[in-house]
Formats: sequence, C-alpha cells, structure tokens
Amino acid sequence: MIRFESDYAEGAHKQILNRLIETNEEQTPGYGMDEHCDKARSYIRKACGADKADVHFLVGGTQTNTTIIASILRPHQGAVAAITGHIAVHETGAIEATGHKVLTLPSDDGKITAQQVKELYDAHWNDVTHEHMVQPGLVYISHPSENGTTYSKSELEELSKVCRQCSLPLVMDGARLGYGLVSKDSDLSLEDIAQLCDVFYIGGTKVGAMFGEAVVIVNDSLKKDFRYFIKQNGGMLAKGRLLGIQFETLFEDGLYYEISNHAVELAMMIREAFVEEGYSLRYDSKTNQQFPILPNDVLTKLGKNYSFSFWEQFDATQSVVRFCTSWATKKEDVEILIEDIRKLKYS
Repeated sequence: MIRFESDYAEGAHKQILNRLIETNEEQTPGYGMDEHCDKARSYIRKACGADKADVHFLVGGTQTNTTIIASILRPHQGAVAAITGHIAVHETGAIEATGHKVLTLPSDDGKITAQQVKELYDAHWNDVTHEHMVQPGLVYISHPSENGTTYSKSELEELSKVCRQCSLPLVMDGARLGYGLVSKDSDLSLEDIAQLCDVFYIGGTKVGAMFGEAVVIVNDSLKKDFRYFIKQNGGMLAKGRLLGIQFETLFEDGLYYEISNHAVELAMMIREAFVEEGYSLRYDSKTNQQFPILPNDVLTKLGKNYSFSFWEQFDATQSVVRFCTSWATKKEDVEILIEDIRKLKYS
C-alpha cells in the first residue's frame, strides 16, 4: 500500500533525526530557554525580516491555534473564519472549549475575502442589539487553505487593511505554510506575511519535523504574557530544545523550502496525470494537496494499492478525494501511481 492520505504519515527528515541524536546527551535548560531554541528564533526572525518578532515553539497545530486564539480574545468575542476553516471543522470544538465561538463565513475554495470580513463586522456593529451577540474579535485564515488554495499578496493586503481598520487581529494558520510559499501560484513571502499578519505560525509537523509549530507574534500588543497562555493550554514542552533543534535544522540552510518544493513538484505530477486523463479537479490547488473528482468505481480500483482521503460526495456516482504528498514522498511511488492512473480507463 502506497500512502497519499496525509503529509504527516512519516516520521521526520533524516537531518532532523541526525541532529536530535547528535545533541541527545546535551544538558540544557527546559521550556524553550535553551541555545537551540534561541538559534531557531534568530533564523526565523531573519527569514521573516522581523527582528523584533516574538517566536514561540509549540507541539501541534490544534494546540497552537487554541493557544493563539485564547490569548487574543476576550470572553465575549469570537474568531472569524471560513466555514471550511480548520478551527471550524477539524479541531473538535477546541476553540469553543476555551469559551470562544467560531464565526463562520461562506467559502467554496477555503478562502475568505476582505469584503466578507467588512460586511460581517458592519452587520454586527450596526445591529442595535449587538451586545447580545458574539463580537468578532479576530480573523483566522490558513495558507494554504484546507482545500489547498493560496492567498495572493494583493488578497492578503486587502484582508490586512480591513482587519486593521476594524481593529481585528489577523491570524494565519501556517500548518502547511512551506507548501504554500513554494506554490507556483503564490507570490507571498515570509516577509510579506510578517508585515501583513499580526500573528502566524510556521508548521513543522507537516513539513519535515517530527512535531512542532513555530508561532511568530509581530504585533507588540499581543506579545505580553503569551508564555502564560502556552503553559495554561498544555503547550509548554519541558524538553523544549527538541522543538528548537528541529526548527534550527529546518531554517539554518533552507531545508524548509527544499523539502516543501519536493512535495509540491510531486503533487503537480499527480495533478497533471489526472487532468491528462480527463478527470476534473474540485479545487485549483497548486500545493501538495490535490483534489480529483473521480467515479466511485475508479476509487475502488485505486484503493486496492493506494490510500487517500475521502473529501466529499460530488454527485451520485462521483466523489472528491485528496491525494497528499509530503517531504518524504518518493518520486518512484508517484510514477507508479501515474502509470495506474493512465490504465484506469482500460481496466
């Protein structure tokens, strides 16, 4: 069975494993106060062009989203997100569990627009009974989105402008940020994101690390007491250097971009194979996630040798599925898949 259902099926990049072994018997302070975390912070600040940003390391994406949002919102406020956003559909009500409602906006491609945010904001404050409703307190987006789509620089600039006009912190979920940054459709850089967002995080779990996410706080007003929130939300790893070492390795010589490129290049091969054989794509994703619309009998055939994720029922006879590549996906496995895609109509 060749697995394409996620980008976290494997362990960690060998350079990270080697570094963890090399440093295994070092004695360091705990809780992210060691020299490896300091080096990683320095590398990330340089990559973001944000010398004054605070950088914190947490273990996983849900924990990171929950901690960031809990640190920003007051009890009567909620997080604005696409209806397909990760915090709305794939985090088991983690945000609601901290006492904050997710205020969802319609979205077919996984993204939201500046106009939608402004309309929601105005609708709230123009309602004379607004104090009886959850107040929008921040805007949450993902890059790439749940559907593999990416924000352009102009789209993010418009969102950022509206958020600042409305005093709504803009938070970017970057669990798959590496794959978005190297997408052929994306003109966004880490420097752009650091200028336009208030808080974002750089995902490691899905981009080569064994585990870990790096939170980058750019807005000075959101920095105070963030470590208290990390601890309160169960995110402060005692052996914090294990996180720092991984991000130190990913960012000291461009490994993060190298392995992201690898995954996206292979995903584009899969995309092209499906398109060449006449299959449509549900979303126009140029990242490591591809969403072909396939007849159910085709899925049965492919399912004998490949694992992939069911996404949604398209119609009575077809389904949308996700094929996901990673830093560790082998080109030869993709080539085998492509050969089988080409044989589907003749089998």
